[in-house]
Amino acid sequence: MSLRTITKLAAGVALIALSLGGAKAADVKEVEMLHWWTSGGEAAALNVLKGDLAKEGYAWKDVPVAGGGGDAAMTALKAMVAAGTYPTASQMLGYTVLDYAQAGVMGDLTETAIKEGWDKSVPAALQKFSVYDGKWVAAPVNVHSVNWLWINKAVMDKISGTEPKTFDELIALLDKAKAAGVIPLALGGQNWQEATMFDSIVLSTGGPEFYKKAMNDLDDESLKSDTMKKSFDNLAKIKEYVDPNFSGRDWNLATAMVIKGDALVQVMGDWAKGEFVAAKKAPDTDFYCYRFPGTDGSVIYNSDMFGMFNVPDDRKAAQVALATATLSKSFQSAFNVVKGSVPARTDVPDTDFDACGKKGIADLKKANDGGTLFGSLAQGYGAPPAVANAYKDVVSKFVHGQITTSDQAVEELVKAIDDAK
Repeated sequence: MSLRTITKLAAGVALIALSLGGAKAADVKEVEMLHWWTSGGEAAALNVLKGDLAKEGYAWKDVPVAGGGGDAAMTALKAMVAAGTYPTASQMLGYTVLDYAQAGVMGDLTETAIKEGWDKSVPAALQKFSVYDGKWVAAPVNVHSVNWLWINKAVMDKISGTEPKTFDELIALLDKAKAAGVIPLALGGQNWQEATMFDSIVLSTGGPEFYKKAMNDLDDESLKSDTMKKSFDNLAKIKEYVDPNFSGRDWNLATAMVIKGDALVQVMGDWAKGEFVAAKKAPDTDFYCYRFPGTDGSVIYNSDMFGMFNVPDDRKAAQVALATATLSKSFQSAFNVVKGSVPARTDVPDTDFDACGKKGIADLKKANDGGTLFGSLAQGYGAPPAVANAYKDVVSKFVHGQITTSDQAVEELVKAIDDAK
């Protein structure tokens, strides 16, 4: 069933509910939140928001749907919308927000946004996805970047490793770990994890201009180019350093391998740092955070957003309270310190952030100012969901041997993206 059909059904349900309504009901003092933040670090970060809303008298109704990429959560959301049982808000990623806004089921936070000055503090790259047809329909929670390496310091010291600045230096570092009997690369064999890593490989292989053309503009010549073929060649090289049991592994379990010293490195977005924080680990003491080699100066980003639905009038006050709390400076600092991400507004000081957080904030500013801030195709900010899903599918088939050559991978990628447009 298409999203358009689902929303028509939901509109009918809402109309029936409206016709049956009587006198205005008292405001519902409850926030119902659908999300996929179920790992230890994610849950700890979410508790910051729960606490802030509890102080204002709002109960929290949790609707967690496990699965780090959010696909299962979005399936659950589609069912809720079809039934006309909108949550107060749902964790969502860029183009998904716009899909639901276009379908006409999102609320309107514009009055709150004007009052709070969001247009002056939220980066334009995020406003592209949180504002639709001139109306604020979502509250950005954070800015994640995906082009990171997370390295166990004790293992790094053991193998006398140094920060890799090029892809070849990364391969050499992985060889050292392998020779020392340590799993070189912690990876979960799920399509969104594999594609998230490939985002970084494409940027490293082709540079900023190529990444933008191929992964954001979907330029046909770039997608079918020798540079894309070389990107798949590099993916073929790096996948040789994962352990045999990687298939199906959740991302946070791969992070735990690095935390425990069972593996040297994970290529993952900065939500991985939330797991290190939850395990009481500190940067430069227990772990290192480096940009994926060849990508320093650029940031591949995604942003968790709370998409706000067109709920009944008696639930709108709770929605406004949630949105206001989400974009408050105090929450933006406290939440992102724990989550591993950086604030979704540019006027939050980095005082409470650790070394990785300070670097993330500085890198974001530099990339935003320099035109090297790019949406992650794997994470829903490079292209609409159908294209992103096609991309993830091809990359995963390559990693798992269903596509056997880089030439074939390029051919399949071009075809899959064309079919999905």
